[in-house]
Amino acid sequence: MRVATLERMSDKESAFVNLLQEQINHEFTAQQQYVALAVWFDAHDLPQLAGFYYRQAVEERNHAMMMVKYLLDRDIPPRIPGISPVRNEFAGPAEMVALALAQEEQVTTQIEALFKAARDAGDFLGEQFMLWFLKEQVEEQASMSTLLAICERAGDDYFKIEDFVARETSPEPADPSAPPVAGGLL
Repeated sequence: MRVATLERMSDKESAFVNLLQEQINHEFTAQQQYVALAVWFDAHDLPQLAGFYYRQAVEERNHAMMMVKYLLDRDIPPRIPGISPVRNEFAGPAEMVALALAQEEQVTTQIEALFKAARDAGDFLGEQFMLWFLKEQVEEQASMSTLLAICERAGDDYFKIEDFVARETSPEPADPSAPPVAGGLL
């Protein structure tokens, strides 16, 4: 490992870096929560919703690994955490999508705090890194909010939700403006 200067040491101990280390845990936990949702949908023969949440899980994993890569590129050793517990029992799709929306709203708050910490510290590289995640959270919240509205309108007719997901969602192409992913994009 390279010898760190005093300035570099302060980067390694900054509020931004500490929050980013914590965010890696949040992203991996979100990944596992989405896997739990996907498995529930799979077990209830709802393949469109299952596929949607399996893709969301991979996306959250990639977000965590973008953060890992950023830390590696800045010569700051990432800490790979265990994850927080996730929910596995649900009454139905609307409850699950509401959980996903609440999770995305929480992540948005966390990303905003990361951006603010970088700005407050004058960490221009950290601030620039977080811009992509702010844009991403607008998309994530909008997607979950729309899906929740569809679930609430569909009621117990889960196949209407399946039809919506099949018709209106698809795997997104790779975003060329996205930060690099440690180990490669899945």
